[in-house]
Amino acid sequence: MSKKKSCKKVYITTPIYYVNDVAHIGHAYTTIIADVLARYNRLIGNDTFFLTGTDEHGQKIAQSAEQRGKTPKEYSDEISGKFKTLWDDFDISYDKFIRTTDEEHKIGVQKAFQKMFDKGDIYKGNYEGNYCVGCETFFTDNQLIDEEGCPDCGRPTTIVKEESYFFRLKNYEEKLLKFYEDNPDFILPKAKAKEIVNFVSNGLNDLSISRTSFDWGVKLPDSMDDDKHVMYVWLDALMNYITALGYGTDDANMHYWPAKTHLVGKDILRFHAIFWPAFLMSLELPLPQHIAAHGWWTRDGEKMSKSKGNVVDPREVTDAYGLDAFRYFMLREVPFGQDGDFSQRALMDRINSDLGNDLGNLLNRISGMSGKYFDFKVTSKDVEKYHKKELDEVHLILENIEKLICDMQIHKYLEELWKVLTIANKAIGDYEPWNMMKNNRQEEAMALVALIVNIMAKVSILLDSIMPSKIKKIALSLGIDINNASYQNLIQNKGLIDDTVITKIDALFPRIEEPLLVTADVQKVEEVVQKPRKEIEKQEQLEEDNLITIDKFFETSLKIGTIVEAEKVPKSKKLLKLQVDLNEGRNRQILAGIKEFYKAEDLVGTQACVVANLKPAKLMGMISEGMLLAAKDENGLNLIRPEKPKKIGTKIS
Repeated sequence: MSKKKSCKKVYITTPIYYVNDVAHIGHAYTTIIADVLARYNRLIGNDTFFLTGTDEHGQKIAQSAEQRGKTPKEYSDEISGKFKTLWDDFDISYDKFIRTTDEEHKIGVQKAFQKMFDKGDIYKGNYEGNYCVGCETFFTDNQLIDEEGCPDCGRPTTIVKEESYFFRLKNYEEKLLKFYEDNPDFILPKAKAKEIVNFVSNGLNDLSISRTSFDWGVKLPDSMDDDKHVMYVWLDALMNYITALGYGTDDANMHYWPAKTHLVGKDILRFHAIFWPAFLMSLELPLPQHIAAHGWWTRDGEKMSKSKGNVVDPREVTDAYGLDAFRYFMLREVPFGQDGDFSQRALMDRINSDLGNDLGNLLNRISGMSGKYFDFKVTSKDVEKYHKKELDEVHLILENIEKLICDMQIHKYLEELWKVLTIANKAIGDYEPWNMMKNNRQEEAMALVALIVNIMAKVSILLDSIMPSKIKKIALSLGIDINNASYQNLIQNKGLIDDTVITKIDALFPRIEEPLLVTADVQKVEEVVQKPRKEIEKQEQLEEDNLITIDKFFETSLKIGTIVEAEKVPKSKKLLKLQVDLNEGRNRQILAGIKEFYKAEDLVGTQACVVANLKPAKLMGMISEGMLLAAKDENGLNLIRPEKPKKIGTKIS
């Protein structure tokens, strides 16, 4: 393990969650990742501050409260309280839970607004544009879907014209591009950076940062003498990362700034990677080290929605399968940045295989062997004498594992730890301690048992941030403490544990044979309608002739898309993984079997015809959200493309 630490003080944040609804699996995923980073940094000795909280202002909150017969503050108190209770029940180790309705936060935001105004970065004007209440965002005409729909959520936008204060975002265009160039690790995963760079390179417009059409928000500073304006919710929300540290009030914890990692969902990356750095540049504050954007979660290959009844409630899952199993599954199942799919079967497989067989069973073998052969007493004095080869293999894997956490490759971090467990399980089969005992080779048998105990101890220390509850039980069984001292001794210095006594504990991960979670799928009741005989005969004739009606054709949604990213799919001879922009506010991931005919780099920036309403499918363990149209004959394959460039998202008819 490298002894060099990235920094002494570490500041980790989740986005602050909008209180328009209760927490779902996406919120839990972000918060668990942040908790892992915070716990790990504390383990290795970094002075760590972990922030989470709720975003409570804006028109959408005011409307939701009114619909429920509550004041905005009453409604915000209720939903924010549910978030905090869930994170407390999930043992999330945050240091501060911030709310944008906190008075200290409001004071800090007003100070920031005043400083940017005094600098000349804020001016007053008039704004007219397409506004989405749900997303609290303005969009240009070119960004709309079918000239009206919000590109992020699909809801209709409204034309809003009002007096507004503006932030001179355009003035920071070149500074942002230079910063991205000088800091290639600023946006993680790095593939997302190209998307942001392209957006900024196409030109930025000044940003409207106040509203007059509602009053549920932070007022402008008193010195502005302009009571009818409240601040744009995104300006208000982003400032939480510094107001939580005391900016604008006591500055008590500003020594933690800049943040090491802001964790966000990919849908809000643009706000964090463009607006937030520009605001910080205006305030003359250093920028965060990383903006880390994760993907979305589907369920059994389908997008989650309340109408389908397939939204995953994290509390229900943890009640059924256990919190640590849920944490492990979420972190191990999908590489950071990619979309993930939740299914009970996949969760059960991880519990039974990775956790039950590889981890839990190894602890059972330690308990069994130490108890049967040595009355549960284990000494490490001869481990290096008999098992230097295995120890060297273990330490070689662990030497570079810290970098995987820093690079947000938590799934890879877990893969490497499971390689270490494989070394332990293999050693038992290779050396057969039962035969050693039969042949009066007790010293060798003890050395082998101690090797397995030490491997389990090292892995446990590095798994503590992932599954803190279960690992505490393993540590109790092994007779070790998990803290910075044990990390220094067993991981950094490659040491061995002192003589110990093994304590037998119950099975950590009992095998699960049947799904434990009662699903809330909507039961579909289809009404059978008898068609007239002539209509049935007409339909039968069409099917016989392999024909379809025009209505049937128009059930297929075909659109023009631009390929913004393309890469090879490892271990596949045919597939390329594409990110395709259909002007939906996010890119579609499409797996296309065109690798034999196109180079990935030649496709970037080109347009294609896309089947846009296909049910998502899983190929090579990855979600594909559409299909490209192509023609293939004896001369090869060609994508079907528009004759001339078309507006992204244009419908094909």
